Amino acid sequence: MRELVSSICKGVKVIPVVVIEDVADAVPLARCLVESGLPAVEFTLRTEAALDGIKAVAAEVKDCIIGVGSIRTPEHLKASIEAGGHFGVSPGTTETLRNALKECDWPFLPGTATISEMLTMQEAGFSEMKMFPASIVGGVGMLKAVAGPAADIRICPTGGVKPDNAEEYLAQKNCFAVGGTWIAPLADVNAKNWDVIAERAKAASLLGK
Repeated sequence: MRELVSSICKGVKVIPVVVIEDVADAVPLARCLVESGLPAVEFTLRTEAALDGIKAVAAEVKDCIIGVGSIRTPEHLKASIEAGGHFGVSPGTTETLRNALKECDWPFLPGTATISEMLTMQEAGFSEMKMFPASIVGGVGMLKAVAGPAADIRICPTGGVKPDNAEEYLAQKNCFAVGGTWIAPLADVNAKNWDVIAERAKAASLLGK
């Protein structure tokens, strides 16, 4: 049976969504986030360095709960599992990806944007999913709207989630966590501004408590 992402993340409420352009930045970034109270990190497959960065983190930062994001194809899925990811995340979910997910029991947050997509993924066996891009598809209002007809679906909103609205998202009964890019934006990662990232991470770790 597929393990729930919320179980793997052990109550973590904020999942940093990060981009790595230099493999050498992956390990120090992961250590910075873990030591600052955010052990679950979504490394997105948006660069050529992503998979090698994930492999390095899997080998060297044992306390990091590695999420692999921007998974769009069965090939992405296979490579992410082999790289050492603990769970996967997609921006949306095609029929091809959905079929590939049915053939493995890797923990996964399928991307959804509408109630129909949420119900489709629930039929495929998922009770937890990502809502993306959250701020565009209705934000907190969308969470409240789907909580009635689909109260048994738990959601991780990502896309437009920021410090000034994260608490409102997390206050919704169907929201188990949020994903955010504000904690470790690419410019700070490339500049190796670990102290700045650590400060944001420490503040984010207090959200939803």
